[in-house]
Amino acid sequence: MKLNHKDFEDARLVTVCENRIDAVCAIQFKDEMRKLTDEGPTRVILDLSQVEFLDSSGLGAVVAALKAKKLEQTLELAALQPAVEKVFHLTRMDTVFVIHDSATTAVEGAIDAS
Repeated sequence: MKLNHKDFEDARLVTVCENRIDAVCAIQFKDEMRKLTDEGPTRVILDLSQVEFLDSSGLGAVVAALKAKKLEQTLELAALQPAVEKVFHLTRMDTVFVIHDSATTAVEGAIDAS
């Protein structure tokens, strides 16, 4: 599971560089996200623009990342592909996460809030 990250003033943009988050890579995803949130700023933005498929294990891994973050942190999502967005909508997880249309708007919001 390849995740890249870039830090901004008060936000860390984490980009998933895979087209799937599923049972095969869910544990690795959770472990990598834990490392990135443990040392991260108050906002963590997860860019899912490259993810075309997310199964229940993948959804569980994203939720686990939300639960594993520090109390003062937020985990926000950005750039969901239609199939991934549908999973979040059908499971009502779209009411749990802040979801941005793009990573750019999410990061711009982080910079504007500073």
